[in-house]
Amino acid sequence: MKNFENNVLTDTSVAEQEFNQQFCDDVIAGLKAVPKFLQPKYFYNSTGDEIFQQIMGSNEYYPTDCELEIFTQQTQELAKAMIADGSPFDLIELGAGDAMKSTHLLRHLLNESADFRYVPIDISGHVINYLKETLPVTLPGLQLIGLTGEYFHMLKEAAELSPRRKVVLFLGSNIGNMPVSDAQQFCIELRNHLAKGDSVLMGVDLKKNPKTILAAYNDAEGHTRNFNLNLLTRINSELGANFDLSKFEHYPTYDPETGACKSYLISLADQQVSLCNQTVTFAKDEYIYMEISQKYTVGQTDYMASVSGFKPVQHFFDSKNWFVDAIWTVE
Repeated sequence: MKNFENNVLTDTSVAEQEFNQQFCDDVIAGLKAVPKFLQPKYFYNSTGDEIFQQIMGSNEYYPTDCELEIFTQQTQELAKAMIADGSPFDLIELGAGDAMKSTHLLRHLLNESADFRYVPIDISGHVINYLKETLPVTLPGLQLIGLTGEYFHMLKEAAELSPRRKVVLFLGSNIGNMPVSDAQQFCIELRNHLAKGDSVLMGVDLKKNPKTILAAYNDAEGHTRNFNLNLLTRINSELGANFDLSKFEHYPTYDPETGACKSYLISLADQQVSLCNQTVTFAKDEYIYMEISQKYTVGQTDYMASVSGFKPVQHFFDSKNWFVDAIWTVE
């Protein structure tokens, strides 16, 4: 037993070291680039998860409420689309988070005695552990296998779990967290991991009044600001950096022509930051590009599906037509 435990500890230590090295490499590469950027996947440590929950609860952040309305008011229709021909399926959620919205669908599927298994995938081990602990209690009878890691690596692992039909949930307009060209490539790659008969439920935030969109990423309570700055805090904590958060300011923009809503951190002074045995220099007013929240029209989502090898077959809208959950099938 002692040897086994030592092996487990060694494996865990190696995994942590590999992650920290990758984290360091990615941060240095981003901050040495022109212009500077940081990868948004690193937003989500335990603190980042908590702050994002606060963002979703803010008055200005409408996407959560819009999609939650769809999942609570059109649950039966969504479940019918998932069940399809009645064959057994794995319901795979990419970036599951707290599964607040999908829980409504899961409960309905259980009530319908659907033959399915829930497979949440998230880069945050904190999130997956939370789901493993809570969902089987709140949803008795739920079959759940949680996977921690990058989406496509875990999709490959999910495919190896069983040959059953796959239904993939990609909610919260996570597809909007990439530039349009990257989103298109993501959808192509997603299609390559699926087979005939599989389907995707794609949540997409739609173009609307620019003031409404910009306010959602510049909430009065400052949750989005804190979310962005927390990545600097994480880099300080895990990589031994010395960012002074008081010398950076959160700045969001929205372009109604392109539909791109972007967030930056602006350096308020000439400064140097040490991390990973290197020094990064910032000029006053220089920015770090943090994230994008791309908005689409319905026609653009259908086009994205079609050129990626999917067939768009159904649209579910909230009452304001601000958000769409689209069903794409693989034929």
